[in-house]
Amino acid sequence: MEKLLPRFLDYVTIDTQSDPKSNTTPSTEKQWVLAKKLVLELHKIGMQEVSIDENAYIMATLPSNMEKEIPTIGFISHFDTTPDFSGYNVRPKIIENYDGKEILLNTTKNIVLSPEYFEDLLQYKGQTLITTDGTTLLGADDKAGIAEIITAMEFLIQHPEIKHGKIRVGFTPDEEIGRGAHKFDVKKFGAEWAYTIDGSQVGELEYENFNAAGAKITITGKSVHPGYAKDKMINALVLANQFLSLLPPEETPETTEGTEGFFHVHHISGEIEQAKIELIIRDHDEEQFQARKDLIKDITQKINSKCPDSVIVEINDQYFNMKEKIEPAYHIVEIAEEAMIQLGIQPIIKPIRGGTDGSQLSFMGLPCPNIFAGGHNFHGKYEYVPLESMQKAVKTIVKICQLTGEKF
Repeated sequence: MEKLLPRFLDYVTIDTQSDPKSNTTPSTEKQWVLAKKLVLELHKIGMQEVSIDENAYIMATLPSNMEKEIPTIGFISHFDTTPDFSGYNVRPKIIENYDGKEILLNTTKNIVLSPEYFEDLLQYKGQTLITTDGTTLLGADDKAGIAEIITAMEFLIQHPEIKHGKIRVGFTPDEEIGRGAHKFDVKKFGAEWAYTIDGSQVGELEYENFNAAGAKITITGKSVHPGYAKDKMINALVLANQFLSLLPPEETPETTEGTEGFFHVHHISGEIEQAKIELIIRDHDEEQFQARKDLIKDITQKINSKCPDSVIVEINDQYFNMKEKIEPAYHIVEIAEEAMIQLGIQPIIKPIRGGTDGSQLSFMGLPCPNIFAGGHNFHGKYEYVPLESMQKAVKTIVKICQLTGEKF
């Protein structure tokens, strides 16, 4: 366990930001740097069948140390970081015995991590926090998960008295741009089920997530001198505004919670002759998810009825709610829940307001709930992770392996 912190600090200093505009896998060459390092480390701690394919998907095996046949289980995390915020030149700060007060991340820019705004901080008074320096993200999403999995495997190797079945681990690129599971070889992985270690606060255990789609709306206008524009000009920017005004204003990320779905406009650009809108569509309920996609099409038809052929919409499904694939194998959730309870951790079973590699993997034949990795405030300069939370994640992984061996 003593290697957990230096291992994590080593990983986060390597820039692995993914790029949604790239067509390669991984989407950025720099992801290879950490990927190759992880392969070496898996060999070093004594894992077997260590492999990395042409797309940087990493797999390794910890063989069973039991005589009876035990289901093969897996643990999966991703090594890329989000394109939403810089992951270059990460300089983590270590705050020992956190006093519950404001943390000055950056003196020059007066960037402060405050419990007045981020109330979760107060849960970790007296603990060791790893934060950013205020200029980058940290990368706990999901390098904390990778560090925890490797540390757990190392612990099991060093403690053969803990009985367990065959364990597979997998590390993926490009999860942050929705492609983490796209080229994951489920058959090669060979597990009956797995857990992504990619959640947030201690105790999180998730087996429901949004159904997700992305929409791209292209609006074509016609530019005419404004002095002679009557009945001639079609202003794509005005039509874009009309389109957005027809979306329900109360159904956005900032106004919804729990299982409530939303429309989220994340890019808009344009001029008179052409405007583009990009948005994502999210809903836990399958029927409501379809209704949201239908609404986008209805708005398109409504505008085109007045300005023919002005609006073109492209909607692509991204992932689906893994609940339907995990409920038939609900014992895999119960094992994780029992592991936490035995460790004195209160399980927090709730839907994910987002996605995970596990959702796609579940539909690919590998049921895959999500477990906490310990971090908070992902994808930005206020990201942090308590060391004690990471330690609890390691213990949870070990306990899941042990319980699986006992129950089968």
